[in-house]
Amino acid sequence: MIIRPRKESEELLILRILNTRRCLGEDDKRHYLVCEKGFEGEEKFDLLLEKLQNENLTLNALLLEFNKSHFQIDTLIIFQRTIYLIDVKNYEGEYFFKTDGFYYANGKPMKDSLAQLKRCELLLSQLIQKYGFNYPIESYLIFINPEFTLYHAPENPQIILPTQINRFMNKLNMIPSKLTDRHLKLAKLLDSLHQDKNPFAANLAYDFDYLQKWFNCVSCNSFKLIAGRTKLICDTCGCEEEIELAILRCVEEIKLLFPDKRITTSCVFDWCGGIVSEKTIRRVLNSSFEMINKKRFAHYK
Repeated sequence: MIIRPRKESEELLILRILNTRRCLGEDDKRHYLVCEKGFEGEEKFDLLLEKLQNENLTLNALLLEFNKSHFQIDTLIIFQRTIYLIDVKNYEGEYFFKTDGFYYANGKPMKDSLAQLKRCELLLSQLIQKYGFNYPIESYLIFINPEFTLYHAPENPQIILPTQINRFMNKLNMIPSKLTDRHLKLAKLLDSLHQDKNPFAANLAYDFDYLQKWFNCVSCNSFKLIAGRTKLICDTCGCEEEIELAILRCVEEIKLLFPDKRITTSCVFDWCGGIVSEKTIRRVLNSSFEMINKKRFAHYK
């Protein structure tokens, strides 16, 4: 049973919008692509977990804190006697392992993923013990991409290479597991302790006035859209989207990028690039949101 479904982080959602509406700098572009690839790998692992037949509780994309230390968990699986902590890596290409950790093919050292994994395991163990739970934790580093090669791989059972994934999933599926209300209590506790604001997220600088204004295609992100009577039609891929849904999507973008900015008809009109009338935007906002202060400073909540 999935207690906490996986969804894109706020950071990834913001990066997606910025990647569409402005030219990202080299570092931000690289970070964006890493985030996208990481999320893609996590979704691939989720598909494998769906095949498990035994009883388990799964929580995805947890951000927790213990003793003023934050730690992230890609996937947490609660079985009857054991908790499995999974860190998924979607690396592609050739890498090396030396006694002091992982290295890129060009010889540059990487972040110590095993040390991070051990840190997460320790903090999670201390956290659940604080609330009276004493389940043992097993942690694993899973390299999900079939195009990943690790030379001089260590004999470490915590490292699961692409050719070992099927065997690992069979192992998970063979775990005897009969869950109780206590397991569910733990899962719901951890879900409630999740923190939305990620202190590890990149500090991105952007300004409303310097972002591309227009509707973008919901399918291919192109700005080459033609407005029909009730739909937007992409001149690049042919995708069609109801104008009302496109307006609401733009509102969500504004709210995500500028949480303190008031949602007004003129603000949304500017963001949409004037392709639809203020009258249409006002109608959609009136039907979907609550109007605050109906006179001069009217805005929507």
